[in-house]
Amino acid sequence: MQMTLPQLIWFLPFTLPIAIWVAWSDMKFMKIPNKAVIALALVYLVVGPFVFPLAVWGWGWALMGIVLLAGFIATSVGLMGAGDAKFTAAMAPFFATADVRVVFALFSACLLAAFTSHRLMRRVPKFRAATNDWESWTNKDFPMGLALAGTLIFYPLLVVLF
Repeated sequence: MQMTLPQLIWFLPFTLPIAIWVAWSDMKFMKIPNKAVIALALVYLVVGPFVFPLAVWGWGWALMGIVLLAGFIATSVGLMGAGDAKFTAAMAPFFATADVRVVFALFSACLLAAFTSHRLMRRVPKFRAATNDWESWTNKDFPMGLALAGTLIFYPLLVVLF
């Protein structure tokens, strides 16, 4: 079962600003604020029961726990930052009814696009001057929040288009 357009419309006004906040914060500070993670989880807590059947809503919480555990393991071996792990876990319930292959394909596309555009834009002098205080320009790590936010933002478009 895939999320329907009406379900997505319920979530999008709340998830879109949080996703934009996460992308911006991760590029500027190389940190995903805990407040953003909590806000996204609260959106699922409050809006989710009105959008999903109760069983699906509950499975979303289980998925969040599983992804959080996997994220902590990935963080402990240095594969990702703690903020990335927490935000990924907070995103997980929104994909509880999605085809995992589609979500991973979308994330892969967002990761490639985010990495390429981030690396290219840091070489554009006018853009770099306008965002000179962004930590991600000089940090060797990549701001994964940009790709994660893209996945959360573009998934509704995939549902609408296909």
